[in-house]
Amino acid sequence: MAQRSQEKGAAGGAPTVTEPGGVRNVVLVGHSGAGKTTLVEALLAATGTIGRAGTVADGTTVCDHDPAAVRQQRSVSLACAPLVHNGVKINLLDTPGYADFVGELRAGLRAADAALFVVSAVDGMDAATAVLWEECAAVGMPRAVAVTRLDHPRADFDEAVALCQRVFGDNVLPLHLTMLGDDGESVAGLLNLVTRRVFDYTAGLPAQVREPDPEHLPAIAESRNELIEGIIAESEDESLMDRYLAGEEIDTDVLVADLEKAVSKGHFHPVLPVCAATGVGLDVLLDGLVSAFPSPLEHELPAVTGVDGSPRPPLTCDPAGPLVAEVVRTTVDRHVGRVSLVRVFSGTLRPELTVHVAGHGLAERGHPDHDADERVGHLYTPLGAALREVGACVAGDICAITKSGSAETGDTISAKDDPLLVAPWEMPEPLLPVAVVAHSRADEDALARNLARLVAGDPTLRLERNPQTHQLVLWCMGEAHADVVLDRLRAGGAELDTEPVRVALRETLAAPAKGHGRHVKQSGGHGQYAVCDIEVEPLPRGAGFQFVDRIVGGAVPHNYIPSVEKGIRAQLERGLVAGHPVVDLRVTLVDGKAHSVDSSDAAFQTAGALALRDAAEKGQPIVLEPVDEVVVRVPGHTVGAVLGDLAGRRGRVLGTEPDPDAEGHTLVRAEVPAVELLRYAVELRALTAGTGTFRRHFTHHTPAP
Repeated sequence: MAQRSQEKGAAGGAPTVTEPGGVRNVVLVGHSGAGKTTLVEALLAATGTIGRAGTVADGTTVCDHDPAAVRQQRSVSLACAPLVHNGVKINLLDTPGYADFVGELRAGLRAADAALFVVSAVDGMDAATAVLWEECAAVGMPRAVAVTRLDHPRADFDEAVALCQRVFGDNVLPLHLTMLGDDGESVAGLLNLVTRRVFDYTAGLPAQVREPDPEHLPAIAESRNELIEGIIAESEDESLMDRYLAGEEIDTDVLVADLEKAVSKGHFHPVLPVCAATGVGLDVLLDGLVSAFPSPLEHELPAVTGVDGSPRPPLTCDPAGPLVAEVVRTTVDRHVGRVSLVRVFSGTLRPELTVHVAGHGLAERGHPDHDADERVGHLYTPLGAALREVGACVAGDICAITKSGSAETGDTISAKDDPLLVAPWEMPEPLLPVAVVAHSRADEDALARNLARLVAGDPTLRLERNPQTHQLVLWCMGEAHADVVLDRLRAGGAELDTEPVRVALRETLAAPAKGHGRHVKQSGGHGQYAVCDIEVEPLPRGAGFQFVDRIVGGAVPHNYIPSVEKGIRAQLERGLVAGHPVVDLRVTLVDGKAHSVDSSDAAFQTAGALALRDAAEKGQPIVLEPVDEVVVRVPGHTVGAVLGDLAGRRGRVLGTEPDPDAEGHTLVRAEVPAVELLRYAVELRALTAGTGTFRRHFTHHTPAP
């Protein structure tokens, strides 16, 4: 349904560009429900890219074409929606706002040169949006803020601006004030603080630009002074402030030029009111994206190396340079096959070109290192799920390629004769395990095929075949992510069930013991005869297994001593009490008996296993559970709640310290039994309003209660 609506709504041919200066790559960021997808839909309709704007409620938007997004009425994946305004192609990258899909968000940040933070005038913002603002600031990404949903009865633009200034900082200032209509409630226009003009939307788009009414002048004057001071403070012309303080009227063209330069460099962050439902501010926003946001020529490119890790010169956004592109997202369409969204950093990608596809560094997540030469078929400009063919994709632009045999999210596409690797972007670690099993033997092949497709496109999904519990475990970002993954598996024809995740436990003995193993059978022909005596003692945690031979006088023939050890090791794997592998023991073979005819390798293996089981009955067997060291990163005001929660999980807090990489955050270090961490990713998010993160690694085993 979503696919048909997009293809029907697409208007005109695919936009093409021939040089990087004619491109703007903008990622839309904000919490779920802020209105990002609706805003993209309105901008597409306002520029004639689509004939009519769809709605999230009806599942007819360009960006939310995934069946899971339609069903949940929220974005679950990155989508690209290009449009053309004033001769410039703007690639709008719509990202999910829910924290579970942060991998899609980070892919959008990688492909973009600037970020538009979308803040609801009704609901404000969540704490995760504030954290993301700081991450963008750390890499110098230019940012602006669009305050949406101005048509809602509870909308408060002034409060939204004040919230942005409290959370984002002092360099966040509105460029416009809202102007109410004749009813005194609805927003009918905008007051431009730089030009002191009114943009009147009473008659719809485009706005009618006119002089302000007398009653608007006091509000304009007060807010304009604050804005001008903010612009001048970021100006490269140091004389402007002196001239302004001396009472000189600064020329509007100078202010606009300095404003656009400060925004493009990430030093100043304008706030723009916009309403997707009424069209208010859409044209102003489009003008701002074109004039103030940087082109790919102005954005620093990621570092590259050779596929062997050898250093290479920094990239430049040159269509004539060496070909370097990156797959920012891969999906598998049942009709089209593998579709890869590609950002070209350098060179020009053309159809029928043979390229090198390389992916390295994600083997631990189920993405083995791979290198392959492939021929690019057709190139497309994506519009949501619709693909429109283009003749080339120059440096700085975004396109889609299909039917690649090996391209996965994060892979580098480069020239066949000079293969390169782009430095990977930071990807969060999935920490919510979900164990899946095929519903029947007939579903096993379909499950394996669909898992391979999902893992290829989603680097935040880790596939683990646990050799100890024999479970197939999907490590996800959270419950919403897990739901989408399971839905996609089922939609691909794989019937599956979930089961409780099992933690790999161990066994050991708490006290020394002696064991006697006697395996004697007579059956008329060659019998079986083996006797061995062992001493067992526990070792420190992590010491593993040790076998010691103290046989004297040939009580056990030399050639059968390895057989005893083999039988003991096999019994250690089978377990002694609860069927879990046994660890941290020293077994000493002290005595035994053999028969010249009936003794054999198999007999002494059996006797060794019997001796160990006999010792276990006397040596106080105990079950061990794995303990992980966790490092939890949380805002300072949630530390108390997190510490209390860790205590409830049988955790042992090792200490707390300020986070050196984030002001106002604290690192909590603790040792927690692994069984208590199965759902910690979900519960920590609830405990910290989505701002807490953690990492974990195994440290040791300890007796289970």
